[in-house]
Amino acid sequence: MTLSSGCDFSSNDYLALAGSAALRSAAMDALARGVSPGSGGSRLLRGNCAEHLGLETDAARFFGSESALFVGSGFAANSLVVSTLPQASDLILHDELIHASVHEGMRMARAPCQKFAHNDVDAAADAIARWRAKGGCGTPWIAFETLYSMDGDVAPVDDFASLAERTGAMLLIDEAHAVGVCGPKGRGLAAHLHGCENVVTLVTCGKALGCEGALILAPAVFRDFLVNRGRTFIFSTAPSPLIAAIVRESLSIVANADERRQRLRLIIEHAGERLAPLGIIPSGTHIQPVPIGEDSRTMRIAEALQARGFDIRGIRPPTVPAGTARLRISLTLNIDEAAISEFAIALEDLL
Repeated sequence: MTLSSGCDFSSNDYLALAGSAALRSAAMDALARGVSPGSGGSRLLRGNCAEHLGLETDAARFFGSESALFVGSGFAANSLVVSTLPQASDLILHDELIHASVHEGMRMARAPCQKFAHNDVDAAADAIARWRAKGGCGTPWIAFETLYSMDGDVAPVDDFASLAERTGAMLLIDEAHAVGVCGPKGRGLAAHLHGCENVVTLVTCGKALGCEGALILAPAVFRDFLVNRGRTFIFSTAPSPLIAAIVRESLSIVANADERRQRLRLIIEHAGERLAPLGIIPSGTHIQPVPIGEDSRTMRIAEALQARGFDIRGIRPPTVPAGTARLRISLTLNIDEAAISEFAIALEDLL
């Protein structure tokens, strides 16, 4: 593993909150009022703390969901939801580029699973039709990300919502890389769907929110089912109450961070302008891939950029499909336009 150093082009700290004075102050204030760093047990034993419940109440209100459930990580949240909620008679359909955590949940799921082509709503519809024609009588669950972590492209959220309405499907929406940056007040690209009875949404707290853990937004009946039937929730020590307190503060900051989001938008636009002349198609989002293709060349270029003071990482299989190795440029408020211009010059030289 490469130590983090140099100009940040690799973190998911999109709004530069992770090391902010505001979150450090929130941590100190929480400790001063007696919030414990550790929970001491699972949430069904002694580990259920007031800070967990307060965060869940705040999150449900902010996102417009009936309820929220706080868990230790985004990976845990996705694997918990996918392995617990769909039943044996159901069908799990997932975008072929969905997060690895969803795949882990599917390994433990009772329902059969099937992928569909990336962002292809018609392919998902055809899969449901074929399943019904063969006697499928349960509920289809359609899993997708709103903003994809390796390509930086956006899902056709409303088209998936229309498909779910037509077919009686549930939506499993992963907003990991969108929340904080996208949507009204940073509520995400599917903000208008978070309160719907057929929608379960993942919100990570370790990316734009600058902390750690994850929130599952869902109707209350699904939250209760996860609490009482989800093995990864039942048998895990509860997340730190101190972290929950910090995330509560982060949500408050994000709700009032329009200036930060506008500043990030300007950085995204500048990056597109500097990279387009190199033949790199701008993604239009804060995740910008630089396709290289060959694994070893990708890693050599990444190492050369690191040596020049740019903390950027090469991404290769199995994280991405064979033959699609790339540099993943992450655009955050930890950098500015000057750093992007310097990076573009270095990248042009190496390419």
